[in-house]
Amino acid sequence: MPLGLRIALTHLIHRRRQTIMSLLGVALGVAFFVAVSSLMRGSEADFIKRLIDSAPHITVSDEFRTPREQPVMTAYPDGAIALHSLKPKTETRGIRGYKQDLAFIANLPGVRVAPVLAGQAILTFAGKEQGITLNGIVPALMAGVSDIDNKIVAGSLDAVAVNPNGIVIGRGLARKLYLNMGDNVSVSAQTGQVRTMKIVGLFETGTTAVDEVQAFALLKRTQALFGRIERANKLIIQLDDPYSARDVSAIIESHVGYRAESWQEAQQSLMSVLLIRNIIMYSVVSAILVVASFGIFNVISTVVLEKRRDVAILKSMGFHARDVRRIFLAQGVVIGVLGSILGIGLGYGLIAALGAVRLQPPGMSEVVNLPVYWGLDQALLAAAFAVLSSAGAAYIPARRAGRVHPVDILRGGMA
Repeated sequence: MPLGLRIALTHLIHRRRQTIMSLLGVALGVAFFVAVSSLMRGSEADFIKRLIDSAPHITVSDEFRTPREQPVMTAYPDGAIALHSLKPKTETRGIRGYKQDLAFIANLPGVRVAPVLAGQAILTFAGKEQGITLNGIVPALMAGVSDIDNKIVAGSLDAVAVNPNGIVIGRGLARKLYLNMGDNVSVSAQTGQVRTMKIVGLFETGTTAVDEVQAFALLKRTQALFGRIERANKLIIQLDDPYSARDVSAIIESHVGYRAESWQEAQQSLMSVLLIRNIIMYSVVSAILVVASFGIFNVISTVVLEKRRDVAILKSMGFHARDVRRIFLAQGVVIGVLGSILGIGLGYGLIAALGAVRLQPPGMSEVVNLPVYWGLDQALLAAAFAVLSSAGAAYIPARRAGRVHPVDILRGGMA
């Protein structure tokens, strides 16, 4: 062991109580850093996973990113007369030629796509009415872009392909209207069309807003009900790599012309909130370590004051100022390293305790564990910050020790 390090350890052991308190300060700071970071990053990862799993990675809608220019403006861009308040010709809404767009998107690598025609309808049973969002789907394609098939608790999504008048509803809606499998219900659209449909499946996502409102039927039957033959108003897309959604959506939009919105774009405000939350979180837990480093500053400052005569003797024996500084810097680094090791162990213990906590989020019927992150990078970050703050706290006392003049100290001692 180098002589300087041996001297540093001797100083720390000699002031055992102060050293232990400094170690505990660093350890607690690192432990809270690791635990809070784990909880924040775990909740962020869980949120993004739920967002990615429950929502399409890309949604192509029957809208344009910028309004199309009217033909008269194209024909007469410098016309002298401007016409206002003209009502456009009524047209059937939906993605025109969606089957060609569907074929193009399906040929992209790592992409799965399904057409959807969604609209508002009224479901009536035994005199009770409930507004629903009716989604016309192709079951074989829908299974590849949605997890709704995994949420089926009775019947199946494929049953609507076998029974063209079949409908799959949420269990929450079934409870609300006292419906059971096999019951016939009336579904009416704004067009005045009314269809009698048979319940062939029930699903439960755990989210009340979905289980009481959403319903699924065959695409062709929904097109007839809404009067939108050969139309879909959404193309739902899932990717093998969800984080490439921005680039893929740009490719799709440039080809089909309709608005293609990635999940990052749709949730841009939420992603900004997560970024701000992380900045606040790291600022708070870093402040804990900075406060802990003041304890190290006090310990080493006291050692420097007490060991001025020893420092003078060392310098008179040939130690340079940099050697003396290294001795006291080593004390800060040792406290930082040992405190980090102890804090990481304590931090992962806190993570295990937090991960065992079970709760029921608002609007959810299932009980879940607190999401935590077990990555080692957060521990390394906490340890690095703890060691740096410890060394920084030790630097000023170490610099002061390096400036001690042995002649003045020894002369004063001899007097």
